[in-house]
Amino acid sequence: MDTISRESNSSYLPVAGVLVGVLALILGGIALVKVSSLNKRVPEDLLDRLTSAESDARNAASAADKASKDIISLTRSTQSAFDSIGPEIGGLKDSVKKLEDAAKARVVAPRAAKGSGEAAVAGPGEYVVKPGDTGTKIAKATGVPIAELEAANPGIDWRRLKVGQKVKTK
Repeated sequence: MDTISRESNSSYLPVAGVLVGVLALILGGIALVKVSSLNKRVPEDLLDRLTSAESDARNAASAADKASKDIISLTRSTQSAFDSIGPEIGGLKDSVKKLEDAAKARVVAPRAAKGSGEAAVAGPGEYVVKPGDTGTKIAKATGVPIAELEAANPGIDWRRLKVGQKVKTK
């Protein structure tokens, strides 16, 4: 006889199959609930937001490119301006230096005559102004009429004579 007979075969196999099927249905239901809860967490306007963010990013990149080009243009024009102004500034610097030297020369000459040890010396036909001198006093001291002194020295202000100043007498 067979080793497997009807009498020794229990009906557990169909029951086990039914149990496994029921268990699969329960797990499927749980999975379905989990998936549906995930859909609820994702915002419905997510696609619109992503599209808007992408558009904003493109606009920002375009603005950055334009700003970069503007900066390059500004740099070039600034350098051009510096290149054209540089020689002018150099010329002004030289002019200021000359003016400073001339002003120093004017200040040093009267000081030397006032008593720094270097007295101004009158050459032939010259007179050096001393403290308290006036045009009339100089005319009497040199024996030259005031009218001739004024004619020989047209650039001198006779009301403001400076100590150490040279006056032509001939």
